[in-house]
Amino acid sequence: MPKLKTNKAASKRYSFTAKNKVKRTKANRRHRLATKTARQRKTGKIQDAYADKTVVAGIKKLLPYGN
Repeated sequence: MPKLKTNKAASKRYSFTAKNKVKRTKANRRHRLATKTARQRKTGKIQDAYADKTVVAGIKKLLPYGN
């Protein structure tokens, strides 16, 4: 059986925790922060969030070796 290829775009966006949860980075935190309200900046400050359980199976297919 040949090796499976890791999807590189998914590996840059997602990672796995020790308990095999899928971790992701919140959106809208890269640039143009001056135009966002303080509430938007504060709630988006958390860099680590968990992926929705409806998409976890698809992400695990893209990352077969748990990158």
